[in-house]
Amino acid sequence: MALSPPFVDRTRLVDELDAEFGGSERTHRAVSRQARDLADSGRLEEDMDLQLTVEAVISNLDDAPDDHSLVERWNWWIGSLELSFGDYQRFRVRPDLEETPE
Repeated sequence: MALSPPFVDRTRLVDELDAEFGGSERTHRAVSRQARDLADSGRLEEDMDLQLTVEAVISNLDDAPDDHSLVERWNWWIGSLELSFGDYQRFRVRPDLEETPE
């Protein structure tokens, strides 16, 4: 099965992540980088017939508990993919990248 090329506009994703979930520029970059890596891997399309778009990222992160930070939301989603399909841990964002408020 030929996979269609992934498309995650990182600039647009960073803007949407900031608008929807807040966080620092550093966490926006980390999450958007992992989203692009996930899209490039083709895993979601293989496992779920889902092309990763900005809208798909935002929708899935919005399902996470409300009290979760951006990195926690991303890792929550990746954790659910790991439980369902396996081999998604490589797309986690290191929790220490999360900046704590001063």
